[in-house]
Amino acid sequence: MSATSSTRSAHQLRISAAMKLHWKGRKGRSKYRAQPIILDGIRFASKREGNRYGQLKLLERAGKISGLQCQPVFELAPAVKFAGSARTKPALRYIADFAYVEGGKHVIEDVKGILTAAFIIKRHLMKSVHNIDVRIVK
Repeated sequence: MSATSSTRSAHQLRISAAMKLHWKGRKGRSKYRAQPIILDGIRFASKREGNRYGQLKLLERAGKISGLQCQPVFELAPAVKFAGSARTKPALRYIADFAYVEGGKHVIEDVKGILTAAFIIKRHLMKSVHNIDVRIVK
């Protein structure tokens, strides 16, 4: 058995050790340090999102908004099967934080601490595909 065919090479072990050191301090924390929270049996990705849900529930009770929905799903592109691929790639979807009606207009809202590249692309697609502006709440 040669050194290169051993279960793990010295190079892989060094990389593994470096990754363990990198991730050591992040155990149990998300990439952006958001802490999930559960309110009314609904899991929210962050305390900020949970707080916004509480605000929207109050607005709904006061009659300022109606039809509050949590985590509505929008399809941005249908599923596709690429030539030479064994399986179909799933549809591209955007899951908003909230949807509701305010003053007769439908509002799609996302609570963001950091605007990621993926979100910016999905927001752009929401406008181009569905003609929907996503409201950002910080």
